[in-house]
Amino acid sequence: MYVCGITPYDATHLGHAATYLAFDLVYRQWLDAGTEVHYVQNVTDIDDPLIERAERDQDDWVVLGLRETALFREDMEALRVLPPREFVGAVESIPEIVAVVDKLLASGAAYRADDPEYPDVYFDHRASGHFGYQSNYDLATMRRLFAERGGDPERQGKRHELDALLWRCQRPGEPFWESDLGPGRPGWHIECSVIARERLGHAFDIQGGGSDLIFPHHEFSAAHAEALTGQHPFARHYSHAGMIGLAGEKMSKSKGNLVFVSRLRADGVDMAAVRLALLSGHYRQDRSWTDDLLSDAHQRLARWRAAAAKEAGPDVTATLRQLRTHLANDLDTSSALSSVDAWVDAAMRGDGADPSAPGLLADAVDALLGVSLRG
Repeated sequence: MYVCGITPYDATHLGHAATYLAFDLVYRQWLDAGTEVHYVQNVTDIDDPLIERAERDQDDWVVLGLRETALFREDMEALRVLPPREFVGAVESIPEIVAVVDKLLASGAAYRADDPEYPDVYFDHRASGHFGYQSNYDLATMRRLFAERGGDPERQGKRHELDALLWRCQRPGEPFWESDLGPGRPGWHIECSVIARERLGHAFDIQGGGSDLIFPHHEFSAAHAEALTGQHPFARHYSHAGMIGLAGEKMSKSKGNLVFVSRLRADGVDMAAVRLALLSGHYRQDRSWTDDLLSDAHQRLARWRAAAAKEAGPDVTATLRQLRTHLANDLDTSSALSSVDAWVDAAMRGDGADPSAPGLLADAVDALLGVSLRG
């Protein structure tokens, strides 16, 4: 499994958290089934937003990236998100990226922009022969999203407005690396394409991320690898988590309405309740974060913990079966939580006399949902 990571220019918000929680559940299910899992996640530690934020704040971009990456990992640990086997930075992958871009140039899948000053390397989006299969968007939607999400459709010297940047030639004041492509730095999509293929090979099981990565990021990551190898598809499954809004509005940096995990931590909010609140809705749905949602999660958590602390309870066999079944059904977390609620209700009524049941229930909730009932 490969899940696209953060660009570390700001703190982890609840949209990030919801995405990584979703794939954490996949990871936990596979581990519960006894499957060996090779889970890779990247960090985009060189990109325009990082450079721009560092310049705005008069910060060193390397220091900024390291600081925010460390904070992200602390936030994930607090949320009990299991770490991937490999956590790979774009910067450490530049030699591999350069080698792949060289091959794409040699094959004709990539080309130099017709610009004598900055002959950046671009990917011909038609080169794989399968472009568009992953998103299934029409051309108008592709054009709009490409412009909104880091693309440069107006760049002069490109063959087509949708062609994506592979290697950006050095500009004054920007970080760069010397390479066979000339001094410069990598584009965004090629980073994940190379890291995923180098670590997992072709046709790995899941490429995951937020729904804002469907296009252009995942579409181009796949096209790069498929043009390089001639193999299709790049990943067997593409899975995307929905967006988290705040009180009915989309969260965005421009609106200043982001809810940061580190702020909730600093305010003493129980991260198990945050996790339950995010798991109460389906991972693929866009949904809102509200005070009531968090309050309900706190109440649910308190009730679960009280039931798990009892000396005995009802048999948990059916509950464990239901829990696994619901999670296996496209991560139906709402039904999974309800199955635990039903056991908890019975335990709080005093039903059942199995002394091992509360501990078994707590172990299952911990392992499958990542929520500690012994906190």
